[in-house]
Amino acid sequence: MRFASRLAPTKKQMTSSLIPSRNAPAKAVALLAKASTGFATKLAETKTLLQRAAAEYAPVTQASSLGAEDVVITHLINSLQLDIPVFVLETGALHTETLALLERTQAHSRAPILVYRPELESVIQFVRNKGQDAIYKTIELRKECCGVRKMAPLARALKGQKAWITGLRQEQSPARADVPLLDESEVQSKGLYKFNPLSQWTWGDVWHYIATNAVDYNPLHDQFFPSIGCAPCTRAISLGEEFRAGRWWWEDEAAKECGLHAKK
Repeated sequence: MRFASRLAPTKKQMTSSLIPSRNAPAKAVALLAKASTGFATKLAETKTLLQRAAAEYAPVTQASSLGAEDVVITHLINSLQLDIPVFVLETGALHTETLALLERTQAHSRAPILVYRPELESVIQFVRNKGQDAIYKTIELRKECCGVRKMAPLARALKGQKAWITGLRQEQSPARADVPLLDESEVQSKGLYKFNPLSQWTWGDVWHYIATNAVDYNPLHDQFFPSIGCAPCTRAISLGEEFRAGRWWWEDEAAKECGLHAKK
């Protein structure tokens, strides 16, 4: 009896077990999954757009940061059995959680998952000449780092492509408020069409899809990282902050792009 009584939980323990602790935060799917009115229509339009991209705009590829929007698109590509490869820019500065998700995605995706990395010598030269913490000094230096780690690999990833697919959404920031489903602004300069199949989705739509389809996602989202980039450039956000407030948080709001999706 003494042994049994030692194992029996106290009233305090029983009560506290019902309250999420800081060590076990509520999952993003539980907090955020809420489809908007008309979600079924938006999902159907997204599927049609992806099918059109595969049929009419090949060669086409998806750019994935492995964030919530991108894992949704990759899941759709796989479920629709579309011949659209996916590429990831492995900058050499990603969170361990992102790298782990990359490995899991490579292991289970029907679509090929291609990884593009920066030129090692370019990274070494940047750090040697500008310093390990150069990104925090000026916007110009931060963008130079993005140029080495992201823009140069992106150019290699898009070489020979007719179109690419992104996870941009109108809701993400004022700079993205007019993101269209099909962006033709790069056709003249780069010969590239850009598909944004989730442009009209809400954040709740994204997480509704993830929850409904049990999509694997980056656990950093459970720690209030809505937008995830390189580890030195990303932090969690607080209640009331803008969606992309955790990206390059030491800079002015207007500068918060790395160049991949900067408006021309």
